[in-house]
Amino acid sequence: MTTHGGRRGQAERDAITVEIRYALCSAVFAAVVVFGAVAGPALLFELPGGLERALPVAGAVVAGVLFLARVVSVLVRFQRSDQPSQPGRTNPDS
Repeated sequence: MTTHGGRRGQAERDAITVEIRYALCSAVFAAVVVFGAVAGPALLFELPGGLERALPVAGAVVAGVLFLARVVSVLVRFQRSDQPSQPGRTNPDS
């Protein structure tokens, strides 16, 4: 149900689907980049034993937190945004 009491139309369902896919794809990209930046040195270079084991774990933790934060922030921003009442219009009074 929508805020105005009606059923969601196909365009609204499509917009939600696109936004969810965008949130997931952008979160995966950001998490992979951060994991590579944090864990990369341990995978590429010879480091002391403890550091070589700690960096991939730290990278996975930071990447996981970033993934969740990105998905939540994109979806919350989408939920709060005022969608145009008619496709192609940016202002309901247009």
